Amino acid sequence: MVITNISDAKASLSRLIEQALQGEEVIIGKAGKPVVRLVPYEADPSPRQLGAGAWKGKIWIADDFDELPEEVLALFTGGQDDEPAA
Repeated sequence: MVITNISDAKASLSRLIEQALQGEEVIIGKAGKPVVRLVPYEADPSPRQLGAGAWKGKIWIADDFDELPEEVLALFTGGQDDEPAA
């Protein structure tokens, strides 16, 4: 077990992280009292489970979603027609 104070932990954070990754318990204290424990992060690989219909009534797609207004097209094309000249 490694016990260190905050100022020492700031100076040697990389070393403390490596020790925690190796399975060693790392405790950081303040004013002589333990306040935090440094532990490795363990990601949960399982997908989040939302109930069926969890988004129902919360989102919608506008009727004109697939329509591109001419003025927006002009912003992307510099005002030129999007068809090549013949």
